[in-house]
Amino acid sequence: MAGKLRRIEFALREDENFIPLIALLKATGVVESGSEAQEVVTAGMVLRNGEVETRKRAKITAGEVIIFEGFEIFVEGCD
Repeated sequence: MAGKLRRIEFALREDENFIPLIALLKATGVVESGSEAQEVVTAGMVLRNGEVETRKRAKITAGEVIIFEGFEIFVEGCD
């Protein structure tokens, strides 16, 4: 992947152990809508820890890294 990725840090809420992938993409603002999030995941445009992730509701947990369109999203637990 050419170019520098823009880093986004996302903290799970205190009562959450995970966030669904499409919800994470929407919450971080890298997509404009839930339907866009579903489309990009289904199209294989999202990487989860370096591997293509096509499950829209994949449970993303603390410590994982999501890459999409020049964004690198680091998921953190609530401290």
